[in-house]
Amino acid sequence: MSDMIDTARTPVTVSALAIAPVKSLRLSACSELLLERGGAPSDRRFYIVDARGRRVNGVRLGALNAVLARFDEGHRVLTLTFPDGEVVSAPVELGAEVQTTFSSASRSARELLGPFSAALSAYAGEALRIVAPEDGRPATDRGDRGAVTLYGRASLAPLERLSGREEIDPRRFRMTIELATSEPHEEDAWVGRELTIGDARIGVSGHVGRCIVTCRDPDTGELDLPTLDLLRAYRSDAATTEPLAFGIYGAVVEPGLVRVGDEVQVD
Repeated sequence: MSDMIDTARTPVTVSALAIAPVKSLRLSACSELLLERGGAPSDRRFYIVDARGRRVNGVRLGALNAVLARFDEGHRVLTLTFPDGEVVSAPVELGAEVQTTFSSASRSARELLGPFSAALSAYAGEALRIVAPEDGRPATDRGDRGAVTLYGRASLAPLERLSGREEIDPRRFRMTIELATSEPHEEDAWVGRELTIGDARIGVSGHVGRCIVTCRDPDTGELDLPTLDLLRAYRSDAATTEPLAFGIYGAVVEPGLVRVGDEVQVD
């Protein structure tokens, strides 16, 4: 039987949505998001590889955080905005198929033609290519079972207290859906359950274990917060599916539109 999370408290609602059309580049806020079986089509639409075809992310190149990507689905135009104000924009055209390494597995992709790879390489100081998955599915770390990531805003409170900061920018966790929650990490208990959010249903598969990307400033990519040490200080014994977890991930079991302000129902 379905019911609101706790009818005695203010219902949990969606407080923010964010996507990264090019995986590992800066997050971009949005007011609504269409979720399909593999995730949001506009999210992680493309990813970055080096000259050998290995995926590159903020673990090694934190400066990628400073580059903003926007993708116009209707006109299929990708725009990259660099921190010095340079803007590179063009319709997306795909080149020949290439083999890449994505999360230690082989994945077929097609390189984007045009100015994108050259501009990103010049900025990063090494040869990089932007590619699109050959299968057309979003480039999420855990595949369809982790097509969406979520966290409760209240979960930032322990980190802020331990760090001595008044506020920690949640973008460093790179989550799809932010929820207005009442208690820190109350979302931990939703693993194995289904959520109805707006028109979509999400089956929660596990907890998101964190990496050094969360230690980087979400605008500059500089290492500025010992996030992993903070999580270890109070989360090392937490009963989670992945270590040093912050937030949860899940599969889209029923596609639909999710909007800021939508209420969350847990089944």
